Amino acid sequence: MDATAGALTRTFAGFGAFLGLLIAVAPAYAEPLDFPAPTGSLEIIAAGEDVELVWSGGCGTTEGVVSAPDGTIYFSEITFGFLCTDPATNQQQAGNIWRHDPNTGETTLFRSPSGMANGIAFDTSGDMYYAMGADFGLRAIGRTDMNSGRSYIIAGKYNDQPLNSPNDLTIDAQGRIWFTDPRFLGHEPMHQPFRGVYRLDPDGTVTRVVDSAGAPNGIVLSPDQQTLYVSNIDVGTFDFASVRGDQPPLTVSPHNIWAFDVSEDGSLSNKHEFVRFYPDVGSDGIAVDVAGNLYTTTRGERKGVIVFSPAGEELAYISTGDEKPTNVGFGRGEDSNVLYITAGTSVYRVRLAIDGYQL
Repeated sequence: MDATAGALTRTFAGFGAFLGLLIAVAPAYAEPLDFPAPTGSLEIIAAGEDVELVWSGGCGTTEGVVSAPDGTIYFSEITFGFLCTDPATNQQQAGNIWRHDPNTGETTLFRSPSGMANGIAFDTSGDMYYAMGADFGLRAIGRTDMNSGRSYIIAGKYNDQPLNSPNDLTIDAQGRIWFTDPRFLGHEPMHQPFRGVYRLDPDGTVTRVVDSAGAPNGIVLSPDQQTLYVSNIDVGTFDFASVRGDQPPLTVSPHNIWAFDVSEDGSLSNKHEFVRFYPDVGSDGIAVDVAGNLYTTTRGERKGVIVFSPAGEELAYISTGDEKPTNVGFGRGEDSNVLYITAGTSVYRVRLAIDGYQL
């Protein structure tokens, strides 16, 4: 176990200069898409509602879409070097977090660099938390005080060694942060012997709670806080070889979603397979609604979001056409039944017949 003190990092020294920077994209609601209409249970799918484009135009992979307590939508853009290097200067972008106002449809740059932020979450006080990955990222869990704008590193090591590449995170009712640390792409060495799942307690203690989940990616807790879901999407590589074409992409069995029982003290038990996708590609980001249904982004033959009941029964399917989705998150307030989906270099949304769960 480690206690990593929160410390303001120099990477965010220029944060104030970027807050509110007006790099805006015009509202794109109701722009026609060629995605098939959502299908499934009318308790999930709202009749006549189709997927709409929210934002497009990034060069990297959109990820980590989440709603702040005030209803503002935030999402990350991972600007890996092979995607977002300036051809004239050979300089790589350093990751972005974008801010979207669902009332006006305006999207502006919230932070750059982002430390290669991926998954984002908000606690009950309104502070932002994010998992920062590799490829010149901070490989840590960060927190931003949304009142002061100051940012802190709250976990960056385990057993006195750097984390591999934090990917996604979720916060429970006790204020504990659960995060995955798989490492999919990046040039840095891997210091942790396991691609694991960790629990970060409010006192700063970091505990590895899972060391045998394949390549853990998306992570979310059920509304009753008694089940932890972790998606496993192991592509069999840790660096850029497969995406450059140096080796064929692999799919390592089982490509599934694990479920764990969560005890009051934060220990896990009863590891079991919630759903299996293999030999198809599995799930990336995941979310839950107020009924405990699981929304899983799938990147294989059926690209889009598959909705499963807590018993693992498929309830609905929301296609993203040929776009490979990465993450999902619900809005708040009047938009609490709006599901946001990140896919490719874009963000989409669809209004459902059920509200999403928020801490």
